[in-house]
Amino acid sequence: MITTKLLDGSKTSIEIRKNIKKIIKKEFINKKKYLPHLGIILVGNYISSKIYVNNKIKECKNIGMNFTLKHFKSNYSEGDILQEIINMNKNPLIDGFIIQLPLEKHIDKNKIILSINPKKDVDGFHPENFGKMALDMNSFIPATALGIITLLNKYKIKINGKHTVVIGRSKIVGRPISILMSRKNIIGNSTVTIVHSKTKNIEFYTKIADILIVAIGKPQFIKGNMIKNGVIIIDVGINNINYNKILGDVDYKSVIGKASYLTPVPGGIGPMTRIMLLNNTLKAALNRK
Repeated sequence: MITTKLLDGSKTSIEIRKNIKKIIKKEFINKKKYLPHLGIILVGNYISSKIYVNNKIKECKNIGMNFTLKHFKSNYSEGDILQEIINMNKNPLIDGFIIQLPLEKHIDKNKIILSINPKKDVDGFHPENFGKMALDMNSFIPATALGIITLLNKYKIKINGKHTVVIGRSKIVGRPISILMSRKNIIGNSTVTIVHSKTKNIEFYTKIADILIVAIGKPQFIKGNMIKNGVIIIDVGINNINYNKILGDVDYKSVIGKASYLTPVPGGIGPMTRIMLLNNTLKAALNRK
């Protein structure tokens, strides 16, 4: 039996938070510049979205970063959201902002994303930032993918030459992490396979993975009999069961003793995603003209 080591996202995020606070003190407080400022646009009344936004606001307060929340609760139109985006694009006090997903069905998500100023797109979803990331140019990288890369780097996990299997192809996690894992970089040079809902015999691919990144939103989908000994597992899933229990996409108990490394849920990629969003906001603030 293998001793499974946990990749502690909570602990790592605390260390990154301390570093962000040091930079804010040095570059903004000591120089008497206005503090980094994150804008948040929340649409609708999804309970999960409210929880995510509250956690981001709490993180802003912990770090000492300013924030503005605009919540469209009801009786709003696509035009109302676009107008608020224009306001945040023009507001010199807001360094970066996000649109909390998902959006209501009557809202054109692509139109919304395209309206964001790429220099304030701290979610990294605008085509300009996504394209630059794919070309290995300086850009805002989607927070969850950046959190995964940062956590692997923190634990000095070697990726070079390994076979990474990504389950899920979303624009938020699956696509960006597949690009980052395969790029010609210190944290990269992996051979990447993407599997999804239309892939036949997913278990064939999970059993040959050296690194398995799971982001499909299905509680405990990956079982111990679907992996090989020594695999490194990144569980991105956050499945809120009846709003009182959080489960990942990996069956935690059944992979313990087979996986060499594993991210816990909660306490793994979740806190890394939040801190990377604020790290992107700090980056936007440092880029001010």
